[in-house]
Amino acid sequence: MKFLKWLLIILLGLALLGFAGFQYMKYNTKKASPEETVVLDQGGTHIEVFYNRPSKRGREIFGGLVPFNEVWRTGANEATTFSTNVDLRVGDQVLPAGTYTLWTIPGPQEWTVIWNGKMYPWGVSWGEKASREPEHDVLQVQVPVETLPQEVELFTIGLDGGSPLRLTLRWDRTGVDVPMVPANEHS
Repeated sequence: MKFLKWLLIILLGLALLGFAGFQYMKYNTKKASPEETVVLDQGGTHIEVFYNRPSKRGREIFGGLVPFNEVWRTGANEATTFSTNVDLRVGDQVLPAGTYTLWTIPGPQEWTVIWNGKMYPWGVSWGEKASREPEHDVLQVQVPVETLPQEVELFTIGLDGGSPLRLTLRWDRTGVDVPMVPANEHS
């Protein structure tokens, strides 16, 4: 009985230590890649993107830190989330109103942007591979890459109003724009 009591105390101590270690790791990764939420409200359309902003810090980004032709969590830490209160037309497809995780497959000339219907607790697995499960993809679109005139140190997602609306992704000297319009409007 005494052995069982000590075993439970040790297991509880290890669990608390593991939890504290995870919180410490999470705190340190958040310092290096701060959280950001961007919001667009325009004519009854409400879009919100939550993501974490990694820094360039002198590294080669696309084709280096973020490999070409592999799924990227599109930021750091947790998977990036994209919420819309209206159906959106993206290219010739419709993204239904809802909340999604946002993934990308960067390429040198073109990116694939993916909205996935599953929520993931973290953007990568223990093996450092993207957590995305393709069977939950709702919409994919290919968009061209532009070379930016100036380097962007912190990964930045933007939502630009107008017609069409634009989801913008900027980091290093790479920019990607995804045009979209509310599905009830004509593009």
